[in-house]
Amino acid sequence: MYSAIVFLPLIGFLVAGIFGRWIGPRGAQIVTSVLLVAAALLSVVALISVGLQGETARVQVLTWIDSGSFEADWRLRIDTLTAVMLVVVTSVSALVHIYSIGYMSHDPHQPRFFAYLSLFTFAMLALVTADNFVQLFFGWEGVGLASYLLIGFWYKKPSANAAAIKAFVVNRVGDFGLILGIATLFLTVGSVDFDTVFAAIPEIADKSFDFLGYEVPIVTTACLLLFMGAMGKSAQFLLHTWLPDAMEGPTPVSALIHAATMVTAGVFLVARMSPVFEFSEFALTVVTVVGATTAFFAATVGLVQNDIKRVIAYSTCSQLGYMFVALGVGAYEVAMFHLFTHAFFKALLFLGSGSVIHAMSDEQDMRRMGGLFKLIPVTWVMMVIGTLALTGFPFTAGYYSKDAIIEAAYAAHNPAHMYAFAMTVIAALFTSFYSWRLIFMTFHGTSRASNETLSHVHESPLVMLIPLVILAVGAIGAGMVFAPLFIGHAYEEFWLEAVYRGAENHIMHEFHNVPEWVPYLPTLMMIAGFAVAWLFYIARTDMPRQLAKTHEPLYKFLLNKWYFDEIYDFIFVRPAFAIGRIFWKQGDGRIIDGFGPDGVSARVLDITRGVVRLQSGYLYHYAFAMLLGVAGLVTWFMVGGAH
Repeated sequence: MYSAIVFLPLIGFLVAGIFGRWIGPRGAQIVTSVLLVAAALLSVVALISVGLQGETARVQVLTWIDSGSFEADWRLRIDTLTAVMLVVVTSVSALVHIYSIGYMSHDPHQPRFFAYLSLFTFAMLALVTADNFVQLFFGWEGVGLASYLLIGFWYKKPSANAAAIKAFVVNRVGDFGLILGIATLFLTVGSVDFDTVFAAIPEIADKSFDFLGYEVPIVTTACLLLFMGAMGKSAQFLLHTWLPDAMEGPTPVSALIHAATMVTAGVFLVARMSPVFEFSEFALTVVTVVGATTAFFAATVGLVQNDIKRVIAYSTCSQLGYMFVALGVGAYEVAMFHLFTHAFFKALLFLGSGSVIHAMSDEQDMRRMGGLFKLIPVTWVMMVIGTLALTGFPFTAGYYSKDAIIEAAYAAHNPAHMYAFAMTVIAALFTSFYSWRLIFMTFHGTSRASNETLSHVHESPLVMLIPLVILAVGAIGAGMVFAPLFIGHAYEEFWLEAVYRGAENHIMHEFHNVPEWVPYLPTLMMIAGFAVAWLFYIARTDMPRQLAKTHEPLYKFLLNKWYFDEIYDFIFVRPAFAIGRIFWKQGDGRIIDGFGPDGVSARVLDITRGVVRLQSGYLYHYAFAMLLGVAGLVTWFMVGGAH
């Protein structure tokens, strides 16, 4: 069963990718979607078997690498952490496949698109079922490749190509850290197998190694390097710049990246490495600070964005920051719970925005929308449900998981826990504001669209609406149903040994005992954000413009995303291009080509051509040359040879 879950998407990729020309778009849609639905159903069975019945497993697939003392088998690690990720990845991917049947119906390259979606899913499944670092790295790079292919799917658009390259390059920065982290653990422990590494960590927790004259702690170094990889994949502060630009891909791709694959890989990695991170308080503090900063930063940028998909993209970035806060304070189960619930309402919001874009003839600017709730009422209802869950409306999915992170941040003993608490509370206020701003600008008020666009507005077909309804059910009920298992009274029996917490880590008990005002604070922030958004975009629509004009420097600062792209362009991109030009023009052109092809080789060719001209083929030419030779020889003997 477990092998089928992993490899069914791979079969779909191979069939659609190789035989797509013969089976056509409809065949590719059916094959990939059916296989993903089957994998999703099997994943639910796996979660029941593992999470509820406690049946963990190791499934040997094949002997992969066996070189001397180095061994890395392809083996599936099935525990609660894996089972949760299997459900998230396969269920969201299956719904995205079905949704794409309608959304991509007019695209001429549908077999390639569905093949890429299935490849993306397979790579993520390979990652979350890994039992060693090599297998994990295979899936890690696989999702990087698939994201590049899907973000740049419309490769004739320069912006899509640029976004795909940006995502690939920024992730290589993070992956460099991941490789060094894996190497650190391998050189220290002598194995890439998870269980072997985890068992050795207590013995090396206090050890260090010499680096440039400094004694560097091994475990902390490995944790920070691994987290660097997680920062790249999960778009954390400083390595976040690729995620908003990833919107250049088709909307179903955005839903898959933001809800189930790619960005969740970093959260999963830190949770899987909990037996390592628990022995480094400094590393956990760094995770907390970066997560809290990301939650705040992304929320501030989301306040002023006008592209409907970009607002939701920064929302994802912010919510990932919440997850890393939970990981940093040791509440790994809470982080995974928010990852689980977030998958439902974030996929719902992205696919809902795709339904809006589909209805609006590919328009994505909210300033050219408005008044759509009467024209596409089902999409409006779905988007409102997703917004309620995201903002933490009582008893929706986000209410249980996001609020638990804020409570855990308050109750933690991490040195940065109060900073994280403050940042997540402020981010909750901003999240509510920009989420309801999106709803009001898109669906309410006076329409700002052209008459031609409005004349074509229509509700999406059932093949797109049914996935929205299913996701809406999860956005409403996933928190209520699964909270007792993930973070409630039954969490120990549910998680078993899938995550590790040290003897001094009691956060899972302590966050339930915070002061009474703490659990109410996120709800108050949600109400306040809604009230301000209603005031700005329903009651007093002139206020946002006046506020932006009054505080123009701050508005431009947020609108330009804290100028990170410009800063990186100045510090990294331009110098890299300048160095490249020097090596190209001076190194390759002037030195290598000047000395080689344009120098020695050119002169040899010139001499050769001159010599070739002497070979005329006429006998009298050769006879004349011989006479000149004889005359020269005689002259030499007469003048110089006599001595």
